[in-house]
Amino acid sequence: MKRTILLITVIAAAVMELIDTSIVNVALSHMSGNLGSTLEDTSWVITSYAIANVIIIPMTSFLALKLGRRNYYIGSVIAFTFFSFMCGQASGIWMLVFFRFMQGLGGGALLSVSQAIVFELFPKEKQNVASAIFGVGVFLGPTIGPTLGGFITEYYSWPWIFYINIPIGITVASLCYVLLGEPKFKQTAGNIDWTGILLLAVGIGSLQTVLERGEIDDWFDATYIIWLSVAASLGLSLFIWWELKIKSPVVNLRVLKSKNLSIAAVVTFISGIGLFSSVFLTPVFAQRLLNFTPSQTGLLLLPGAFLAIGGLIISAKLLQKGVSPLFMITTGMMLFVLFSWQMSRLNLNASAHDITIFLIFRGVGLAIVTVPLTALAVSALEPKDIPQGAALNNMMRQLGGSVGLAMVNTYLHNRNALHRSDLVSNITEYNPLAMQRLTGYTNFFMSKGFTTFDANKKAMGLIDAGIGRQSNLLSFNDAYLLVGAVFLCALPLLFLVTKKKGSKPQVILSDH
Repeated sequence: MKRTILLITVIAAAVMELIDTSIVNVALSHMSGNLGSTLEDTSWVITSYAIANVIIIPMTSFLALKLGRRNYYIGSVIAFTFFSFMCGQASGIWMLVFFRFMQGLGGGALLSVSQAIVFELFPKEKQNVASAIFGVGVFLGPTIGPTLGGFITEYYSWPWIFYINIPIGITVASLCYVLLGEPKFKQTAGNIDWTGILLLAVGIGSLQTVLERGEIDDWFDATYIIWLSVAASLGLSLFIWWELKIKSPVVNLRVLKSKNLSIAAVVTFISGIGLFSSVFLTPVFAQRLLNFTPSQTGLLLLPGAFLAIGGLIISAKLLQKGVSPLFMITTGMMLFVLFSWQMSRLNLNASAHDITIFLIFRGVGLAIVTVPLTALAVSALEPKDIPQGAALNNMMRQLGGSVGLAMVNTYLHNRNALHRSDLVSNITEYNPLAMQRLTGYTNFFMSKGFTTFDANKKAMGLIDAGIGRQSNLLSFNDAYLLVGAVFLCALPLLFLVTKKKGSKPQVILSDH
């Protein structure tokens, strides 16, 4: 009974953190108006949280050793809960951004350490069960985030997006204080690697900021993006050199000597691109081009998420029965490619039913990938190295998400400009269809009492709006194709995996 309560508790903590990665997205406009800030400044509420998460996740294994896993985990839950309250209390945008950053630092442990705890609660022969159970939570978290955020913002107010964490956080901290102990594999941490922590914060923090803000500020046209790019390159290069040099690094990069972990980390990075970019593209596509409401858009994702639960359970059982992880990963990635291909063929008459069906391919595909990919990552690691390997894997997914969002945002912008230019070039007096449409619109407005000049001006405006919608559609089609192509390019990496004879893979789930 205690094990079950602790299992539910740590999964609830992970879900709470994952919901917070997406719950604020739909409330940015309300925050902007309430705090008197621009939408661009308000978007730092998302950026600061992501930066903090990516900085802290690779350090969670070291911090759990240094502070004690129980102390570190409970302290992180308390920090996450306290700064959730402070976010709701913020009276200015930069105060909110600061509290979001602090909330993100607390949230990092709620993923990686929760994952390690769930792994430890089950015997080795039932690791697949643990993976599937944890997967249910982490799949639902990001999916219901926007829907929950929209509901709270519409019927209450945006601070309640953060206040909702308080009762959950207090409950989690209280139960963990009673039920959570130290891990079975006890290790001792060396001296605090302050140099490594500083280099990691500078390198990863700068890289994450560039990825999150680059497209908004025209990339290298902004001076601060150039300087941050230099800082990211130098910081990460020095970080890798330093961590491989010292005896007690804050992030043990030596675990990447495992070829399977290295390959899995790259594929996890690519799966992060698909996971986050598809969650971004689909709601924007539905609302901007198909005029879906936020609640209708949120409902599109739910069937795929619930069916993904079945995919998680089935994949865990197949893995336990000896089905090749490589076969399952390939199958899941091809389902995602199919989703991307189908979405790239949609037009402005697409229905909710069509999109929901395609999103089922996405959800089930990513679910099938999750368990075997994580099993692959830790398959050649010693038990003591699994927390560090899992943390690095988690970081790669977060970075993949950031790269994916930056990639599709820039690609959408460039392709939209190109398609608009191509479409406008066809609006000439030598194009009979264009002239027929212009004449029809002009006659309509003249019938409503407008002068010939004004009617023609309004007709041109209507045609221009149509061109805008069509160029937007084509750019979204291209973006889906791009994400699918990235997945296809990752498949050959799986042939480099070292297969271990006579052993079943260990299964531990990352935050997919």
